[in-house]
Amino acid sequence: MKISVLGAGAWGTALAIAASARHELLLWARDADAIAAMRTAGRNDRYLPDAALPATLGLTDDLEEALAHGRDGLLVIATPMSGLRGMLARLPDGARALWLCKGFEAGTGLLGHEIAREVAPRLAAGVLSGPSFAQEVAAGQPTALVSASVDAALAQLGVSAFHSERLRVYSSADPVGVEVGGAVKNVMAIAVGIADGLRLVAETQGRQGPGLNARAALITRGLAEMQRLALALGAQPETLLGLAGLGDLVLTATGDLSRNRRVGLLLAEGLDLPAILAKLGHVAEGVYSAPTVLARARSAGVDMPITAAVVELLEGRLTPQEALDALMGRQAKSEW
Repeated sequence: MKISVLGAGAWGTALAIAASARHELLLWARDADAIAAMRTAGRNDRYLPDAALPATLGLTDDLEEALAHGRDGLLVIATPMSGLRGMLARLPDGARALWLCKGFEAGTGLLGHEIAREVAPRLAAGVLSGPSFAQEVAAGQPTALVSASVDAALAQLGVSAFHSERLRVYSSADPVGVEVGGAVKNVMAIAVGIADGLRLVAETQGRQGPGLNARAALITRGLAEMQRLALALGAQPETLLGLAGLGDLVLTATGDLSRNRRVGLLLAEGLDLPAILAKLGHVAEGVYSAPTVLARARSAGVDMPITAAVVELLEGRLTPQEALDALMGRQAKSEW
């Protein structure tokens, strides 16, 4: 199959590496200097410096070339969420596309499938998501993903494109649930990072902080928030118990490679948000999507207290300790 990956960040590069042994892969980046550097170094030093680029992987900064290459096969949009709308508008008629970005669009509060419905209503489109760190996929470590679309043939095409001995890909007919899980888990990972960070800070000061019980509570109640919003937007409940829901939440909330978790850890240490983002050097989607997630939840009449606390903290109205105290001090009620 001919596949073009549109966007040479860490995740787009990792997927291109993973599939290049079986398919004709072309990786596109808009920056000609970045493509030239990748050709010279044989790796993506900015986003994925430890992974060698296979000789079979094509590189280009010519978008028209990339679109033509994947026109009859598969186009994989690997831009941040902010770039999805513009990229969808450039896709040729009759193309088939999956996007990798996770989140709600800033300003509109739309998910990827809703943006596609506005921009390219006749496009065969879907999402590829799940619990995955780019470094591990590029290194060939075992990973499981889900390819989701209301177009069953496209969902299966995503499986055919990326399923391998080390990368297991399941199909799904529920892009809404997959997208909500992928968007909201980043916000929950910040909350869990804050709790874990407060524990680490307390330990260095010889006092007791929140423990692993608090982490478990936040992950579990975070999953409940994800489910409530997903169901309100038309998702299937079982999707949030799968790879793109619980699986992605657990990985992002507890994994040391998680940028969103790292934001929470650094907030607990007392760093301000601009300093944290400068330190990370990469996008932490939860920071930008948290206010949009909360706005979408409120418009749908869905209660999301963890998300609300994260937004208050990111906007400087609560300290990390105050946010955790507010969550743990909520009135008792039936779990379901």
